[in-house]
Amino acid sequence: MPFRTLTQRGVHALAASGRYRAVLAGTTGRLALPAAWRGARRAGVPFILWTALWAHPRTPAHLPGAALLRAIYRDADAVVTYGPHVSDFVRARGASRVLEAPQAVDADFWEAPADPLRAAPFTVTFVGRAAGAKGLGVLEEAWRQSGLTGPEAALVLVGVEPGETRLGAGGAVTAVGAQPPEKVRNFLAGSDVLVVPSVRTRRFREPWGLVVNEAMHRSCAVIASDEVGAAAGGLVVNDQTGLVVRAGEASALAGALRRLHDDSALRARLARSGHEAVGAYTFDAWAEGMARALGAPEVR
Repeated sequence: MPFRTLTQRGVHALAASGRYRAVLAGTTGRLALPAAWRGARRAGVPFILWTALWAHPRTPAHLPGAALLRAIYRDADAVVTYGPHVSDFVRARGASRVLEAPQAVDADFWEAPADPLRAAPFTVTFVGRAAGAKGLGVLEEAWRQSGLTGPEAALVLVGVEPGETRLGAGGAVTAVGAQPPEKVRNFLAGSDVLVVPSVRTRRFREPWGLVVNEAMHRSCAVIASDEVGAAAGGLVVNDQTGLVVRAGEASALAGALRRLHDDSALRARLARSGHEAVGAYTFDAWAEGMARALGAPEVR
């Protein structure tokens, strides 16, 4: 059947049509998720929830949605998650049949030959928006505290415009704005360290951070905060496949930056072990998780 574009309200009719042996839905869309769930129940077919959430947004506008999600966790025939951090969260809220489908990126693309963009002998890269939850402010303060300066060291901010950083552009800091995937690959290829300093806010908790997978495919060492799903979910393990620091603590992040700057052997070891670990995070592994969820759910 060809793909169709639906309004959120049109999802219910499709899910309730009885033409499908199961309905699978994610957590996006104010109306689409409950419409898909109720449509599946009307049709008497299994309902599978795919979720990345390991915290519900804590704003008044989101409170009704949190209550609805609890009901869906308890009622779903299966809940498929990004990893153990999400699995623990949904089990604590009543989900009974929980499976995992690991987050993956296109390994062939991210490991393909690149034209490395290297800003300094020691290059640190951030990839993300200049949003509070992405931890850019923490990284800026950590960079100041680290004492790392040009021309020996450089911080490259991919996805950040020059006017969006308090550090200013030029010198040891370069803000290059949004870039296409091929350019991001080139920046990662020229980097020694990727930093993912995300912090938790009332609206957001980093579900995973796919740039971690991308960097590991390029054998780039990773520093992540403990509010990054890839760390909570087990891909970034402190001192094994990367360094994990407390979210929001600029001094801890500064120390991790200095440590990787000063210890090239540690940097190389983490890059190698990260590259090995990310090899298990494939599209096939994701598909296997989804197939298990669809394999034998009970019809209610």
